[in-house]
Amino acid sequence: MMLDKNIEMDELKGMEEMKMDRKNINPAGNKVELLAPAGNLEKMKMAILYGADAVYCGGYNYGLREGADNFTMEELKEAVEFAHNHQARIYVTVNMIPHNEDLTGLPEYLHQLEKLGVDALIVSDPGVISIIREEGIKVPLHLSTQANTVNWASVRFWQEQGIERIILARELSREEIQEIREKTDIELEMFVHGAMCISYSGRCLLSNYMAARDANRGMCAHSCRWKYSLVEERRPGQYFPIFEDERGTYIMNSKDLCLIEHIPEIIGTGINSLKIEGRMKSLHYVATVTSVYRKALDSYYQDPVNYRFREEWLRELYKISNRDYTTGFFFSSPGPEDHNYGTSSYQRDYDFMGVVRDFMPYTGVSRPGDSPAGGDSPAIGEALVEVRHKFFRGDRLEILGPDCEPFAVDLSYIINEEGEEVEEAGRARELIRIPVTKEVKPFYLVRREKI
Repeated sequence: MMLDKNIEMDELKGMEEMKMDRKNINPAGNKVELLAPAGNLEKMKMAILYGADAVYCGGYNYGLREGADNFTMEELKEAVEFAHNHQARIYVTVNMIPHNEDLTGLPEYLHQLEKLGVDALIVSDPGVISIIREEGIKVPLHLSTQANTVNWASVRFWQEQGIERIILARELSREEIQEIREKTDIELEMFVHGAMCISYSGRCLLSNYMAARDANRGMCAHSCRWKYSLVEERRPGQYFPIFEDERGTYIMNSKDLCLIEHIPEIIGTGINSLKIEGRMKSLHYVATVTSVYRKALDSYYQDPVNYRFREEWLRELYKISNRDYTTGFFFSSPGPEDHNYGTSSYQRDYDFMGVVRDFMPYTGVSRPGDSPAGGDSPAIGEALVEVRHKFFRGDRLEILGPDCEPFAVDLSYIINEEGEEVEEAGRARELIRIPVTKEVKPFYLVRREKI
């Protein structure tokens, strides 16, 4: 059996079944918005299918994630159409701190975004805001965390400038957010998950100084996560630690923000939107984190009085790449334990192996997978999987989707594009068939516990 490598993602069957009903969710309504990152078009679709009410992304210009794939105008057009067809919203970043030469071409770019029908622009620079107004751009403006908004007076000022939403600085506590909410009537957004920039809300000079890569223009080298030692001026060659424990010495590194255990407290602040960091993170990260927070929010709104945090949500978040977790500034100022950990490298319990593109049920024809494919459960068909990392016959994989709990599959066989049974799936983007114990849908993910 030959496999078609030119399968269009939007044409795969099962898409309609994966649409989420979000008619009652809006930024100004009774339910908070779940806002997910989108580093490229595939991640954007994945975020929405796994439960995001809105996504934020960047074009090739004027954003703060030059290292992300980012979007062409054609891709942004497709993203807007896809989002709106799924009752979701698209916010585009125009939040770099521009130098004079960066302003060339900005008006034309802004008009293009307006014509596409994006739902908001994320901005930070007063000059950019001024140009938007001068050009008559009729797109809602969200003020980036780069603007360092930490008090209600600043919120009121920006509201007077036409800003419709404030993305609050990461340094704010629950009490400070509540006070801002009490004294203003503008939409407020806060980070709930992801990396913590060791600078003032991401306004970083370190990368530019040390690597000639301007973090405030989208080229951050993540210098804050390098390994450092201090040298005293009169003692060259002698290195001194800032903090040390039995595992080593650390400086400037931070754990990742994670507030999944505190959904009621977050909603209690009166916040309008919960933001997940990670436009440069993997497909697996986007899908998993979005799905977990979606489940927590839905569970809360279903029965706020009896809401209970579920430990499996946190276990899921440890299956993605992370640096251990902290609640950041939400409850109090972080101490040394929030900035120090065993390794400066990302750690993860699972590897992302591939994306499901189709499902083919068995039709009575004898298959190699007629034997059990997952514990005591027999295989019921095959999943067509686009390979992202190598795996082997005999591996135990885990499959997860936006509408199902993760389940295990033992690989009794792998069939390649030529219809041949093989020992491994090794080529990136190769389409292979594996036995599955449950029906799967396009955009389900395949992962394997780290060996």
